[in-house]
Amino acid sequence: MKIKGVKAVDLALPIGLQRLVHERNGLFTAAQANAVGISNERLRLLERSGTITREGHGVYSVDGGTLDRMAVLQARRPKAVYSHGTALFLHGLTDRDPRAYSVTVPSGYNTKTLAGLGVEVFTIRRDLHELGQCRVKTVFGSEVVAYDPERTVCDCLRSRSRMDAAEVMDAVKRYAALPKRNIPHLMRVAAALHVEKPLRACLEVLL
Repeated sequence: MKIKGVKAVDLALPIGLQRLVHERNGLFTAAQANAVGISNERLRLLERSGTITREGHGVYSVDGGTLDRMAVLQARRPKAVYSHGTALFLHGLTDRDPRAYSVTVPSGYNTKTLAGLGVEVFTIRRDLHELGQCRVKTVFGSEVVAYDPERTVCDCLRSRSRMDAAEVMDAVKRYAALPKRNIPHLMRVAAALHVEKPLRACLEVLL
């Protein structure tokens, strides 16, 4: 799309942004673009021309491949940490491809937008929200924030009334078989989330 008074060169994807897009699998934020020398005004021009697409407040994408919706959602809602069934899938602790994303947000967070997008939302005390957070790659290669395997197992036990019992038990079984399982960390997380008793009952059967 031509924009009156704007040179075509100003609507081409800058080299710095091309590199960023490649590194971020087509998705980037305004802050990341600013860091490589692309101003917000240039971003607005690129958006108006259709060169880039605004996915949300301060979040942009470039067409040219399958956009990672998991990365888009988290870029829009950074406080939403992938958890429960979604985290199980990301860590290979289940074969079930989640029909809806599951995230955990701190207490007091407005969950209406997420729920409106069909996302399963769990809440946790603010002081426990960062416990066990880690970065993990999606099937598209994007890095997102999810809970680590230990936190995920404990979350599933804590929310077992909202989950399939067979899936939860299978997840604990798979975790117990991991070569790099961290039982001391697992028990610390279990104590923080008050699921020591059900966890011990599961582990006594499996270990």
